[in-house]
Amino acid sequence: MVISKIQIIQWLEKTATVLHENRAYLTELDSAIGDADHGANMVRGFKAVLEKLPGVADQPIGNILKATGMALMSNVGGASGPLYGAFFMRAAGVAAAKEGLSSEDLLGLLDAGINGIVQRGRAQPGDKTMIDAWMPALAALQLALRAGQDLPTALQACVTAAATGMQATIPLQAKKGRASYLGERSIGHQDPGATSTYLLLKALLDTVSNA
Repeated sequence: MVISKIQIIQWLEKTATVLHENRAYLTELDSAIGDADHGANMVRGFKAVLEKLPGVADQPIGNILKATGMALMSNVGGASGPLYGAFFMRAAGVAAAKEGLSSEDLLGLLDAGINGIVQRGRAQPGDKTMIDAWMPALAALQLALRAGQDLPTALQACVTAAATGMQATIPLQAKKGRASYLGERSIGHQDPGATSTYLLLKALLDTVSNA
């Protein structure tokens, strides 16, 4: 199965919708251990992405993802803008001039994007960040594809792992970002960045599954 350029655009559009629908939820999560602005920031960032998409819709996937990354870096406050921006900028480098993505292309794209997040944020698994959702999601996708599963099935495994990683941030003590200032008081709260990561990947699964 190949993910088309149209589906990439649909994924970004769906992500914008899902983030808007979950704005209050993300804000609630962030109010416990952050600045209570993650929901508003992500909605604003993807609104900017939507405004950019018509101008790059006829261009290769790499250009679409690069425009996405630049819009997020320019419009999302706090740590999330640079981190999600780095993800899409690195992913753009892998997609380059492609008009469609194979399963292996998608795996490489996510791997590169996650490496961009790690390089930018210096977070490791267990630090109570979005990495706690991204890392198991990537591992699950790779395992499923190596086992010969089709892309929708592999993405379901990916999203399930992201959800598990997201929920696993609850008992962790934050070691990065604003939440780390709270020390032990950060324990018992779900990380908002891991949650928006899950929502983004779930939007990808829904887009591919409905093709």
